[in-house]
Amino acid sequence: MTADTFDITFTLNGLRKSIAVRTDAMLAEVLRENLGLLGTKVSCNEGECGACTVLIDGRTANSCIVLALEVDGCAVTTIEGVAVGGVLHPIQESFIEEGAVHCGYCTPGMILSTKALLDHNPDPTTGEVRKALEGNLCRCTGYNRILKAVSRAAEKLRPTPGAGE
Repeated sequence: MTADTFDITFTLNGLRKSIAVRTDAMLAEVLRENLGLLGTKVSCNEGECGACTVLIDGRTANSCIVLALEVDGCAVTTIEGVAVGGVLHPIQESFIEEGAVHCGYCTPGMILSTKALLDHNPDPTTGEVRKALEGNLCRCTGYNRILKAVSRAAEKLRPTPGAGE
């Protein structure tokens, strides 16, 4: 660590990471440039578009406006951490099945916002889905396919009655 860097340790997609970061480095920059995780997109650099959405301790965050040093001791999930063992997560499957990936630029942020929602609310109303996704902009669509994808994902992830009893 120097005067201009700070050593952080955090959990990234389930793995413990330690890295020296510049004190002014944004999380999106560190993820992309230092750690090679290019799924986190950067567009506005103002926290307005949601392309850079990641989960920090299970909550959505715009990584373009979060200082990397703020995640010291936290758990960070990027789009690369959603699929496990090369198997797509049901949310990812649902976005593909509903044709909600479009150009793909906003998709990682949409999927992570969906994951945060469904992890805390497995049966959201359409209004709750819209509220959860309001920080994610898509320039390709009117959002109908995205809403259908979230609904499909919720159905897939919802516990089956009587299962596990």
